[in-house]
Amino acid sequence: MNEYVDYIIVGSGPAGSVIARRLSERTHRSICVLEAGCEDKDFFIRVPAGFVKTLYGGKITWNLQTEPAPATHNRKIAMPQGRVVGGSSSVNGLVYSRGQREDFDDWEKWGNPGWGYADVLPYFKRSERRLGPADPTFRGTAGELPITNPDWTSPLCDAFIKGCEESGIPVNPDYNGEEQTGAGYFQRYIYKNKRVNCSDAFLRPAIKTGRVTLKSEALVSEILFEGKRAIGVKYTRNGVTHTLYANHEVIISAGAVNSPKLLQLSGIGPQALLAQHGITVKHALAGVGANFRDHYTVRSISRAKSVTTLNELSKGWRLGREVMRWFMGKPSILSLSPSMVHVFWSTRYSPNRGDIQVLFTPASYKPGSNYVLDDLPGMSTGARQQRPESSGYVHIQSNDPLSAPLVQPNFLDHELDQRTVVEALKLARQLMATSAMAPYLVQELQPGKDVTSDDEWLDYARQKGTTGYHMVGTCKMGRREDPMAVVDATLRVHGLENLRIADASIMPQVPSANTLAASLMIGEKAADLILANQAA
Repeated sequence: MNEYVDYIIVGSGPAGSVIARRLSERTHRSICVLEAGCEDKDFFIRVPAGFVKTLYGGKITWNLQTEPAPATHNRKIAMPQGRVVGGSSSVNGLVYSRGQREDFDDWEKWGNPGWGYADVLPYFKRSERRLGPADPTFRGTAGELPITNPDWTSPLCDAFIKGCEESGIPVNPDYNGEEQTGAGYFQRYIYKNKRVNCSDAFLRPAIKTGRVTLKSEALVSEILFEGKRAIGVKYTRNGVTHTLYANHEVIISAGAVNSPKLLQLSGIGPQALLAQHGITVKHALAGVGANFRDHYTVRSISRAKSVTTLNELSKGWRLGREVMRWFMGKPSILSLSPSMVHVFWSTRYSPNRGDIQVLFTPASYKPGSNYVLDDLPGMSTGARQQRPESSGYVHIQSNDPLSAPLVQPNFLDHELDQRTVVEALKLARQLMATSAMAPYLVQELQPGKDVTSDDEWLDYARQKGTTGYHMVGTCKMGRREDPMAVVDATLRVHGLENLRIADASIMPQVPSANTLAASLMIGEKAADLILANQAA
């Protein structure tokens, strides 16, 4: 069955949804968004705390696992990603964090003109509706995605922030403003107690224009070419294979795992890998799937006293009360993001630029569980390096589109990453031991007081660390002379026509932040690039 549209967008996540919205606003062309997952109708998607039900449930996620590696004790680490309309914005931790201006100045320095901080700031502002104190120089107030401060706070969070001040870390009222460094509450895309995913903010309004068609449960298996020009895609829906042709462009926004996977299945990628799986090489491009980056994150757990934590509030009659408050639109634990407090700081390895992040939440998980809260009062910190040097890869394991790709992040492969995460863990412990936290701290449960040396900390990190869910880099943006670059500064795939990639996979390095905000920015800039090409 053959179909025709002007623009094909593969993936309905943050970037894909934004592109669809902007094209629908500024052109009368037809746009089709193909999403492998189902509609975003699951009740728990809109409940912020509902991520505990959706992230590891399997129904609306890609249930990815890493390959074992010696640096992380040969563990397989779960790396779920959204497989649903809205992509990972429907299942993630809801934190809105842009990163440092140097992140984007680096992108430009590495051969990507137009991607410096001054260039991308307007794109960050365009999609944002900041509800709260903000400097208009840096923050947007007229966009579609509401960015709010938490309306539920905890004495533990306030004490932790006060302890940061004791330790010489300033309170920063807006880490998305002029300067990231400091401590404070996270900002989130939660409005009136509900998650606002990218489908709500961007895609659904685009569909209402009549120019955008969404096909959910449509798995794209191949990009089609005439010579070096992309002309369409093949996708399967309800057991039927369709061919969809694009009069103008094919835009891939399937994420840092599935974008390189689709390119490789289509004959674009490392020659040896494609030949290994019997795929005809249509365009050799060594960097497809390389340069995988993520924020390796290590959690520490402490027992709390003299305070009610989320552990107790999530059970029995207390939970019933919180559910009632949520339905009434009142502050409730159901409207919280999983991490509440941030600390952006520097180690001795990067004294002039923040290189670590510590997270705090007044809750703790049962040992060995995925997001099951403990029965006794607890609190947790997370520690991560902002810009890891370790890089991995995503490779197809067969020519079957239904087969999961091999994901090898190579966490802690680089010595600087090892040293930096140890410093982050030690800072997290220090911040739990301040006088402000003393009234609430019973003891550190994990890793425990016996872990003191750098070697012991590193071994703990190898044992307990996990993904930060911030996968990027596998279709890296860079100069054509860079043998590992996949797209140029206009997001066109090097050496091919009418094919762009616009999602977290094009990031040369993971930003010093969660990745949703930067992915939205990429979608905004991609839309301008596409429209400029149409006008040319």
